[in-house]
Amino acid sequence: MAETRYTKDHEYIRLDGDTAVVGITDYAQGQLGDVVFVELPAIGKKVGKGDEAAVVESVKAASEVYAPVSGEVVAVNSALEGSPGTVNEDPLGSGWFVKMKLADPSEIEGLMTEEQYKTFVASMS
Repeated sequence: MAETRYTKDHEYIRLDGDTAVVGITDYAQGQLGDVVFVELPAIGKKVGKGDEAAVVESVKAASEVYAPVSGEVVAVNSALEGSPGTVNEDPLGSGWFVKMKLADPSEIEGLMTEEQYKTFVASMS
């Protein structure tokens, strides 16, 4: 089963071999409210850990989606451009933003596990 890790900015990254799927967590989409627009990067774009990987706009705010790790964008979820609400409906599934080829797979180790992320979110309320 693919391992999922989380950032303090509420992005998730799910490993699938040497590529990874990146999106925002259910908590993040709930905080944003109804997503109305998603701006995706170009395929082939190289991003560093913490760099902007995409932009998501909701009725409440615009927010950056940061790259949890360094790598190269190898795919984008272009379906979001026509139906950005998918981010609200299924953030951990069909609401993903980008797929990345990892530059340094060891960067994953510095991210939170699902249990650590749940504790982190619970500590914010």
